[in-house]
Amino acid sequence: MPRTLSLRVNYALRHRNIVILLPYFDLRVIRSTPGRCGQSTLFAVAPVVVSPRQPLRSHRSRSPEFYGFVAWTSTSLLFVVYVLWALLPDEYIRRLGIIWYPNREWAVLLPAYSVMIVLLTYFTYFSLALANTPAFSDPMAFIDAKAHIPALDGPDPYRRSQDPNAVPEPYDIPIGIVNRALYSPGKRRE
Repeated sequence: MPRTLSLRVNYALRHRNIVILLPYFDLRVIRSTPGRCGQSTLFAVAPVVVSPRQPLRSHRSRSPEFYGFVAWTSTSLLFVVYVLWALLPDEYIRRLGIIWYPNREWAVLLPAYSVMIVLLTYFTYFSLALANTPAFSDPMAFIDAKAHIPALDGPDPYRRSQDPNAVPEPYDIPIGIVNRALYSPGKRRE
């Protein structure tokens, strides 16, 4: 019966037992015979490699890599052209063969307009969120359309659940009952 050996090197001159174990291997004894002094002599050892499972290879498109490279290259090139247009004197630009180009004041106006558009976008979304938020006195501030509240004209489901054998139905607890239970003047919490 094969046995798993522990990770150790055993060398004895008298018995001439030499076992070399490699890391990350699970060694199984194939054949052993009893030797002198109750020790066993190993004739063969079979390594069983324990390796991580290989993931399944799937075909994936390399187009996102190319799109990313084109976007990064074009953005870098446009930034360099923008900086050269903003900082180079007119003589150097004309020597490059460019006859017409926008006025230099746009080098300052474009970043300023961009920053203002971003700030205006944040302000607009914040304002819309405030405009759509109900008042604190409105029940819609803490109850939404998905709330499961029992009918007012039916029997009280909260009293029905006091029976020890009853399984209570799932209802949302109204805020008035929660406030009475938590903040009633007769009960003091410590």
